[in-house]
Amino acid sequence: MIIRPKVRGFVCVTAHPEGCAAHVQEWIAHVKAQGPIRQGPKRVLVIGASTGYGLASRIAAAFGSGAATLGVFFERPSEEGRPATPGWYNTIAVTRAARAAGLYARNFNGDAFSDEIKRQVLDAIRTDLGQVDLVVYSLASPRRTHPRTGAVHRSVLKPVGQSYSNKTVDTDKGIVSTVTIDPASETEIADTIAVMGGEDWELWMNALAEARLLAPGAQSVAYSYIGPEVTWAIYKNGTIGLAKNDLERAAKNIDSLLKLNGGGRAFISVNKALVTQASSAIPVVPLYISILYKVMKAAGTHEGCIEQVQRLFATQMYNGQVPKFDESGRVRIDDWEMRPEIQAAVREIWPRVTTENLAAETDMAGYRSEFLKLFGFGIAGVNYDAETEPHVPMP
Repeated sequence: MIIRPKVRGFVCVTAHPEGCAAHVQEWIAHVKAQGPIRQGPKRVLVIGASTGYGLASRIAAAFGSGAATLGVFFERPSEEGRPATPGWYNTIAVTRAARAAGLYARNFNGDAFSDEIKRQVLDAIRTDLGQVDLVVYSLASPRRTHPRTGAVHRSVLKPVGQSYSNKTVDTDKGIVSTVTIDPASETEIADTIAVMGGEDWELWMNALAEARLLAPGAQSVAYSYIGPEVTWAIYKNGTIGLAKNDLERAAKNIDSLLKLNGGGRAFISVNKALVTQASSAIPVVPLYISILYKVMKAAGTHEGCIEQVQRLFATQMYNGQVPKFDESGRVRIDDWEMRPEIQAAVREIWPRVTTENLAAETDMAGYRSEFLKLFGFGIAGVNYDAETEPHVPMP
């Protein structure tokens, strides 16, 4: 069948297998071009491994450091006549490339919040690798069934305390408008923290520690975002921000656990605003990203997921380097985004953006291109007019 992008709201409901594979190869090529990551991780567990920063982490570890990798994700497999979600195709491409390079790569498709998936992963580490020396926690899920209570928690993207109004953009139609979002209830706040906070990260790390599957000096990192003040009401000070605060609470607990395990460490890496399936769903943020891209590309400092993670590994975690923490104990890979001159340029553009001048004042074209790449579309060298087989089994 011929697969075209079908965008509905902030998600594309189709994905292209060859396009996803080509996108993964671009990321692998970038990591290889930077040279080996010395003293890098060798046995890596990535929780949330199929897209975005998690996928980039797996690629950086495997192709920068020659690491064996286990990936945990929750993707819809392909069927006869029906494409899979993009993370399915991404994982197939990473697995094939890793094994072709003689590297161990094993995958677990299921609910990472569940005790059953944790048990399967722990058994695999015990049998195949013995221990892991890096755990990357990069889950982005809208809901969580709690493994102890059975309660289903659903996250919301809302302000806290009062309603919030600001500019936003319909990235599909290119219409700039004002959005008003009512504040979250106490239940919605608690549910969002339950889904996107640090409890599950702690459960994973405690399970690994109790099973003695963490190598001496093992590290663990989870990803977060802070951003500029224009996004704070919906992000840093909103429900998602409160969940990220809980992630930082968990990081401190896990860091104490790992320090007792041969001097390891756990921390939060605050990363740059990027086009991801998660960020596309947050009001206001896509407009900010489209302005940011324009400014950072003009400054020559724009990075994507793979550039961010490769820089994190090469300049903060390995290569004989140590993390450079901010006053709250976080690593800041958003440092180029938050440079005063970059943010000043964004603030200058923000109030004058309208539907009529959107293309001129922002990099909405770049935003849309990056969005479609998430689903394997718009990749150089891929013939999208050719017939392709959507059903690709996991190797």
